[in-house]
Amino acid sequence: MADLFSVTAPLLIRHPDGRQRVMAERFPHPSGLVYFELFWHLHDPETTVHRVEGLWKGEGPWKVGDCVIRVLGCHGTDGLLARQYDEWRAHLTEHGGSYPERAFIEAIARRLGAVVDRAG
Repeated sequence: MADLFSVTAPLLIRHPDGRQRVMAERFPHPSGLVYFELFWHLHDPETTVHRVEGLWKGEGPWKVGDCVIRVLGCHGTDGLLARQYDEWRAHLTEHGGSYPERAFIEAIARRLGAVVDRAG
């Protein structure tokens, strides 16, 4: 059984309206999950960090409420999103020092009610 919060592969979330995002960070929430979009730290976290309401179901793909979460496919499957993920990884490599520290990321997640496990 694959745990949504321990999978290390990049994950894509598809919202009921068809929007799809690759998750840069994700945390459990008592009523769903909190996730951060790619490049969230270069924009306003108010618009790039999201809480999704609903029960978690599945072993991959997963459902959280009306959203579906799955492993990001290759360029042939999820071309645009795979390119965005590649750009994200390249940005982190080039500007590694500009990515916020874990404590800051966790503080934002907590502000949205996420459960942050300091031991993990």
